[in-house]
Amino acid sequence: MVRNGPTVKTARRPEVRLPELAPWAGRELEPDGDYDGVEFADLDLAGQEGLGARFMDCAVRRCALDEAGLAKARILDSVLEGVRGVGTDLSGAALRDVEVVDARLGGVQMHGAVLERVVVRGGKIDFLNLRKARLKDVVFEGCVLVEPDFGGAVLERVQFVDCVLRGVDFSGVRMADVDLREAAELGIARGVESLAGAVISPAQLFELAPALAVQLGVRVVA
Repeated sequence: MVRNGPTVKTARRPEVRLPELAPWAGRELEPDGDYDGVEFADLDLAGQEGLGARFMDCAVRRCALDEAGLAKARILDSVLEGVRGVGTDLSGAALRDVEVVDARLGGVQMHGAVLERVVVRGGKIDFLNLRKARLKDVVFEGCVLVEPDFGGAVLERVQFVDCVLRGVDFSGVRMADVDLREAAELGIARGVESLAGAVISPAQLFELAPALAVQLGVRVVA
């Protein structure tokens, strides 16, 4: 809730309760594969193709995901912990009730993805592409996002808690109940004009004042 102000709807966090998991016995992911109650641990999944695969009640721990093809995958009631890689393709994927913990990723393609009740906690993600994605009840917590691209995305009940945002692109974003007040660092490269529907702190307003003045065509002369 904003201090001395109106109510801000907070994100609903996932409550992931994994069943007893079976170690994955396969050799490679399969397009349209169906994985239920499986643990993927300490595996090299680089370059593997799981287009349209479904992961339900799964854990992916300390796996390499470089160039892994997971476009249109469905990841449900699952945990991704300590995953790493560059160029992972999750475009058009659906993540629901998912925890992403201590990920180290770069150039992740998630354009057009749908995220609902997702927590991204810890770790660092460089050049995250979320263009035209839909995020609802999503929390970025204690992580570092370098040049994330939210261009044209829809954000509803999204929180940034102790999260570093560097060079973020909010161009054309539609926001509702997006809480930026607790961001540890807020660096907006583009799209400051799209902050309608967001909540910021007085200190952040002061920092954003020059960009807002430029957007409004206001000249500040000493």
